Amino acid sequence: MRLGCLKATKPRVRRIDPIRFLLAVLTAWAASGAAAQDCGPDTPCQIENGSYYLRVPDGPGPYPVLVWFHGANSNGASIHRAGGLQRDFLEHGYALLAPNGQTRPNRGPSRFFFPGRDGSERDDVAFTLAALEAAQQRADLDVNRLYAAGFSAGGSMAWLLACKEGHRLSGMVSVAGALRRPNATDCSGLKGLPVMQVHGFADGQVPLEGRGTPDRHQGDVWQILKRAREANGCRSNPDDINIDDAFRSRTWDATCTRSTVRLDLHDGGHGLPRGWSGRARAFFESALIETR
Repeated sequence: MRLGCLKATKPRVRRIDPIRFLLAVLTAWAASGAAAQDCGPDTPCQIENGSYYLRVPDGPGPYPVLVWFHGANSNGASIHRAGGLQRDFLEHGYALLAPNGQTRPNRGPSRFFFPGRDGSERDDVAFTLAALEAAQQRADLDVNRLYAAGFSAGGSMAWLLACKEGHRLSGMVSVAGALRRPNATDCSGLKGLPVMQVHGFADGQVPLEGRGTPDRHQGDVWQILKRAREANGCRSNPDDINIDDAFRSRTWDATCTRSTVRLDLHDGGHGLPRGWSGRARAFFESALIETR
């Protein structure tokens, strides 16, 4: 059998269209830029089972973190609108992390937390911790200085997080929300944790004693404060009572064996009272905390 000679061929050179190449580069650059900017006032950060908003202060980290729980019919974008959170936390070096509550049919962008309710589609405490873990990949967060606060149903969420995962926190403030019932937690997380309740004396939406509904109770401020005092080794009567133009405060600290418990009452109804955020930050930064 004769073997023929192979004929040498010239390599084929593929011509590149410079216009198409430029368009491809620009498209890839735009896509990477969009990915880098996927968290903002109008676009939350997406993770499994939901989303969250994140704001970080100017300057280098690591930043202490305030986890903010919004109220019903709202969403985490409120951290981009709330002047008190920006003035008293963001501008003082705190990062703001705001998990979004769960969606409900025909309620648009509104989100809802269901603190401890049986049958909830999502464990909101577990989701909050997942959002915190994801946010650590985006910003230099100091999770050893982790605080929680919330309003109304978000205040209930702040209590629930404190009760279940208080060992992770350095302080908690609830505004117009108590721990909802029924609830399976034993509130062991309150041990050694500074907690503060801000509430309106005239609040009819979430009264100090709470309101019952067919499947739950909003929670009783007096009861959850009693549990917090017991967890922190405080006596029943406060160590300090202070009355100023806006708030009447009762504080348990000097005789507590662990951490501080405080109640700030104002004359208003269901809302965020003027000055609450400055008082909250001052409480976080001055409260007695047990080394845990």
